[in-house]
Amino acid sequence: MTWLVPLLVLVPLLGAAVALGLLRHQELQRAITVAVLAIAVVVAGTLMVLVDQHGTFVVQVGGWQAPYGISLVVDRLSALLLTVSASVLLLVLLFSIGQGLAADDEDAPVTIFYPTYLVLAAGVLDAFMAGDLFNLYVAFEMLLVASYVLITLGGSEQRVRAGTTYIITSLIASALFLASIGLVYGATGTVNIAQISERVAGLPEHVQLLLHTMLLIAFGIKAAVFPLAFWLPDSYPTAPAPVTAVFAGLLTKVGIYAIIRLETIIFPRPQLNTILLVVAVLTMIVGVLGAVSQTDVKRLLSFTLISHIGFMVMGVGLGSVVGTAAAVFYTVHHIVVQTTLFLVSGVMERVGGTTSTRSLGGLLKAAPLLAALYLVPAFNLGGIPPFSGFIGKLGLFRAAAIDGSPMAWGTVGAGVVTSLLTLYALMRVWDAAFWRPRPAAEAAAPHATTAEPHADLRSPEPAPLTVSEETGEAYHPGGSTTVTDEAHASSASRPATGSTATVGEAPERPRLPRMLVAVTTVAVLGSVALTVVAGPLYGYATRAAESLESPDRYVQAVLGGTVE
Repeated sequence: MTWLVPLLVLVPLLGAAVALGLLRHQELQRAITVAVLAIAVVVAGTLMVLVDQHGTFVVQVGGWQAPYGISLVVDRLSALLLTVSASVLLLVLLFSIGQGLAADDEDAPVTIFYPTYLVLAAGVLDAFMAGDLFNLYVAFEMLLVASYVLITLGGSEQRVRAGTTYIITSLIASALFLASIGLVYGATGTVNIAQISERVAGLPEHVQLLLHTMLLIAFGIKAAVFPLAFWLPDSYPTAPAPVTAVFAGLLTKVGIYAIIRLETIIFPRPQLNTILLVVAVLTMIVGVLGAVSQTDVKRLLSFTLISHIGFMVMGVGLGSVVGTAAAVFYTVHHIVVQTTLFLVSGVMERVGGTTSTRSLGGLLKAAPLLAALYLVPAFNLGGIPPFSGFIGKLGLFRAAAIDGSPMAWGTVGAGVVTSLLTLYALMRVWDAAFWRPRPAAEAAAPHATTAEPHADLRSPEPAPLTVSEETGEAYHPGGSTTVTDEAHASSASRPATGSTATVGEAPERPRLPRMLVAVTTVAVLGSVALTVVAGPLYGYATRAAESLESPDRYVQAVLGGTVE
């Protein structure tokens, strides 16, 4: 069944090529993209079962045996992340279709959205299977080039500015990674991860430290750990809601995955474990303090994304099977829950017209279902029992307690503080957006969204206005209340909520977009399902960690055949 492995890269790339050739047939583009990602979900899920039963699958591309050829390796860790990533990619795609991002935005280059999204998918999936550092670099570049297009979709000034920061930072990380690969090849004579693992122990200590540090910094930028996460809060919130969701859920996790491989296969010795724990603490605390200070939902979620990356780094830094297992479980949890929260914020933006907590309000009464959809993943991310967030953090704290070192206990303290402040920040959004009545001024003249929603989707045409020759003010024909030019400009850029409000009138109850709500509900149910299957999932993560803590298994699978 090893023939299934390359399909996860080939099918999305072929689908992207076909979709690109159908520039004038967006319905066909859409159907092809959905079909391709559905196939990826089925293939990844099948591999997850087969790998757990039969051991690591290895494909030597082109028949060239390792270390001379390109190795695609799927072990338990890869299979688990492939399944979760393919599922998230499909779910976010359906959300984007419901939002109208890919088909209804006149300002965006819509003909390239679907093929670009498939290239992004191919890059993410390839990164999780890369058996050599250069193929991992190619996968990074594939997903990054696609992300450059998606993050600037619509070409607004705000997005181009944020995209420039993202691009420059990514290029620096890629250049550092490429330089590291060159040094690794110069020192070991190979870029195959399994062969590097065999040869690196024979290098002088200072050479190992240099290579280890350079690779860790390159992966740390991509994973957005402190102090290398400065680019993320200004880049992600400006993108369309589906793009932000998939970026938050997957792109930083590719960096985490690379760090896990680095610390367990390439450099299994605890050379930088203490530094990793220090970085984990700083990432947690700085990230969550940034979240607490935000008044925009997307920026707040971007900072919580950074802070919770610290939990995964904590598990890796503990350098034990229980720590790595908890980190793997928490990675899966965070992919699903963080993506779900960004999808919910997209619906909030669609209904409320903004993601600013200063302008939102009254959504509990206007959209009670949306309130429930927000509350469940918020509790989950905050670590409230019995959700998967609590289970993952409990596993990490248990691993730290087993370690018993002062630094390990310090990470426990930082984790508890981060969890409490995360819950506080998310509940403050709940109070402002759902519980508190909408400010009177906002209800009368709603603001445009902070992320420029008019570049995300096209709203129905507003009711025509007539300009008074005497006062120069605009008013609705048949209505006695005037609307200033400023208010008209704001409402024209606001996403449709099913009603048009004028000064002095209470807005009608908004209609929730059915497909957006349906997809978001599936995402929320998926986050709850992690709690239901937490036992088997944690067991799978533990078996994956046991394989990772025995690098000889990986080496034998790649260089000598399939092993249990």
